[in-house]
Amino acid sequence: MRRVVITGMAVITPLGDRPEQLFRAVLQGESGVGPITRFDARTFPTRFAAEVRDFCLSRYVPDASPWRDAGETSQFAAAAGLLALQDAGLSGSATSREQIGLYLGTGETKQDFQALLSICAHSFDRATGRLDDRLLSREALARYHPGREYEQELHTPSARLAQLLHLGGPNLACLTACAAGTQAIGEAYEMIRRGEVDCMLTGGAHSMIYPLGVTGFNRLGALSTRNDEPQRASRPFDLTRDGFVLGEGAGLLVLEELQHARQRQARLYAEICGFGLSCDAYRVTDCHPDGRGAAACMRAALRQARLNPEQIDYINAHGTGTRNNDAAETAAIKTAFGEQARRVAISSTKGVLGHLIAAAGAVELILCVLAIRQGVAPPTANYHYPDPVCDLDYIPNVPREMPIRYALSNSFGFGGQNASLIVGRI
Repeated sequence: MRRVVITGMAVITPLGDRPEQLFRAVLQGESGVGPITRFDARTFPTRFAAEVRDFCLSRYVPDASPWRDAGETSQFAAAAGLLALQDAGLSGSATSREQIGLYLGTGETKQDFQALLSICAHSFDRATGRLDDRLLSREALARYHPGREYEQELHTPSARLAQLLHLGGPNLACLTACAAGTQAIGEAYEMIRRGEVDCMLTGGAHSMIYPLGVTGFNRLGALSTRNDEPQRASRPFDLTRDGFVLGEGAGLLVLEELQHARQRQARLYAEICGFGLSCDAYRVTDCHPDGRGAAACMRAALRQARLNPEQIDYINAHGTGTRNNDAAETAAIKTAFGEQARRVAISSTKGVLGHLIAAAGAVELILCVLAIRQGVAPPTANYHYPDPVCDLDYIPNVPREMPIRYALSNSFGFGGQNASLIVGRI
């Protein structure tokens, strides 16, 4: 199998749009969490999130007018995709990109909420207390905007991005909830290893900070409700954790076959060494309490990388800050790593960054690459009260200078989907 390296990286996050800026903010414990400004959330149980503030696509795309009906997910992908190709030195003529593939982890995008409410209101029959189906159809045909409806399709962000960047290679998208970004990178890596393509733009982009998105997570009981202290609300592995903080953004990477990258004298950030996938097959919203699927996923990544647990220096945990996830992930690390579980450095960066859902794994892998290159592991913010169930080394609050040869990044999604990637120094 061919070796695969990372030659370009880009982010759009609540903590900045440059990887080094993001990494510095994470090390310093700066928080991207604050009151929701995207809509009026005063009546919601959770009134805060980690938003990408003051984002304007025209700062990245020469002509942003075709994107006026695009949602945040597509726009974040466009900006990060352009920046990643520039970072990799592939932003020249379109002909040089005809063979580049695209694999994007993404998710459901912004609903046309105002149109939906208006249609329902006009279609409500007060006499029966029900919606009039015929009137509903008529109102929907009259009021729904075709461009905004197109944004509901899973493939839309990747299709838009390929068109913008003139990427003529394979074009794929996956929606596996919080594991999507990691899965997309892993499957793009596999395509290059097998010789199907030499270069892939891959990663994740997502935003669910809109009324129905926040409502859904509140109904599931997944979000923190610490409205009085939003910047301290996300508390991965802490005894007082009460849910995750919703975030948004994008992380895109350029992956290349090693010799292909060397021939064009590309900068080599790191090497993708191993990838694992598994499914809990347990519950839609809960991971298995023993972390059996997550453990299998990490073991698969270690096997493919031909590494022993002792060779992993740092784990960027999924670490959402929910009661069940953090306990299950701790159990999974113990199962997969054995005695080494108590020696390996672990942290969750969601304490300051929030949970970027489908984009989370891609951004967190970029943080792993920077941790390797700079020799410092980012901390777990807001960790003050140890939980007896979560009893590993979570690098509380302060970054740790240490040599990192190999790092593992975990992403576990609703539906029991698990994905792990191992990245190493090149």
